[in-house]
Amino acid sequence: MKHFQVAIIGGGVIGSALAWNLSKYRIDAVVFEAGTDVTSGTSKANSGVIHSGINSPPRSHKARFCVEGNTMFSTLTNELGVPLKQIGKFVIAKNDDEIKELERLRNIGLQNGVPGLEIVDGSRVKKKEQNVSCVAALWVPTAGIVLPYQLTIALAEHAAENGIKFLLETTVNSLKEQHDNRLLIGTNRGIFQADVVVNAAGLNCREIFSFLDKPDFQVYPCRGEYLVLDKNYGSLVTSMVYPVPVKELGVLGVHITPTIEGNILLGPSAEFIDDPEDKRTTKEKMKTLLKEAKDIIPALPENGVINAYSGVRCKLAPPESGGWMDFRIEESQQNPHLIHLLGIESPGLTAAPAIAKEVTTMISQHIKLEQKRNYKPKKVRRTRFSELSTEQQSILIKKDERWGRIICRCEQVTEAEVIEALSNPLGARTLSAVKYRCRAGMGRCQGGFCTQHITRIMIEQFHMDVTKLKMHSPKSYLFTGNTRMVTNDK
Repeated sequence: MKHFQVAIIGGGVIGSALAWNLSKYRIDAVVFEAGTDVTSGTSKANSGVIHSGINSPPRSHKARFCVEGNTMFSTLTNELGVPLKQIGKFVIAKNDDEIKELERLRNIGLQNGVPGLEIVDGSRVKKKEQNVSCVAALWVPTAGIVLPYQLTIALAEHAAENGIKFLLETTVNSLKEQHDNRLLIGTNRGIFQADVVVNAAGLNCREIFSFLDKPDFQVYPCRGEYLVLDKNYGSLVTSMVYPVPVKELGVLGVHITPTIEGNILLGPSAEFIDDPEDKRTTKEKMKTLLKEAKDIIPALPENGVINAYSGVRCKLAPPESGGWMDFRIEESQQNPHLIHLLGIESPGLTAAPAIAKEVTTMISQHIKLEQKRNYKPKKVRRTRFSELSTEQQSILIKKDERWGRIICRCEQVTEAEVIEALSNPLGARTLSAVKYRCRAGMGRCQGGFCTQHITRIMIEQFHMDVTKLKMHSPKSYLFTGNTRMVTNDK
């Protein structure tokens, strides 16, 4: 039975941020992730917004960790080699009543210590965002964007390179207390032992909670759908543009968000559902998203959408109560060696580094943490082949001809980049693992051209069984076998 000092349940952005923070210390730790890769759940399916702290009540955990996390992101992304753009945000008012809401948001932000907030008139907005018309807007300069899946992967891979163990496709199905306060962790891959366990299971946090404690809360899954616009329309906005928040649902409403890669996101919707695994996208919501987004920017093209996706928020409050409840970060009443992170929804991405710091302090009450002398700094992120000069591309191709083979035409991803993605330190081997690391499959054709070539690389260069190839989840098998056998016989 393998023993760890710390076991983290969940490889989303919270679990991965904690793993990364712990990797700086001399500690034996593991992350159990039920999916085929980290960022398999909510952490990959959000807006990628680094929030400022204007939407959370003063003195709440959400406000504290959001504001603190926001200030940490510049250093964090520099250390990880992950792009961050602080493009700012406009919350727009269409009438005088909504201006009162802008004043309320600004007051909340000021109480939370958010700098630079300013209410400006519509003409000021028009100078920066010519496609947006409004009476007034709240300008939030500290709001920014990242690629959420890229951030989570970078956190996890760097943690793995510094000794944290990641066990993918590993489901935790029991927790039992031992006489020495250590915990036995039952999984589909055997039983493990840990001095401290952290429940960062997101939508499954209540199930993990119930192993030792009687739950005093419910989880109300809330699905948000998004539309992705083609990069050709990326110049429509340069800042994030939000409506005033929808009070009834405890969400921020359909907003327009530029992305690091040049696409624009429209969304999300907000729909409370029964099944947390129900991540479908619907024709009705797609129409609603486009309509509400066009109310903000009429110039948005109806034929510019290249993809739709959804994510599910972990809400601890039902819709009838407004859908808002604070983060819960607490030790188990039955065993203080079990730490629960409950209801970590938006602004969880922004709050992740601050929550990781807080939980590390909680862990230090049970385990002596010593700084690691041989901590490995993150390697410099390789510039994408498509972003290199012709001369630089030629040098790479001369060294390895695989740099000259384009696998994904839409995003100009090479065979060498696909191989690098599949060679990740976590051992993730799915089409999604490739997509989220090098963007193969994210372009206009959505994998129509490159899927067959990625499959070939998996089989020929990684010797994977064609019947074992997966799309994104443990049971998302792609093929039942070969339709024909290819041989070298003449």
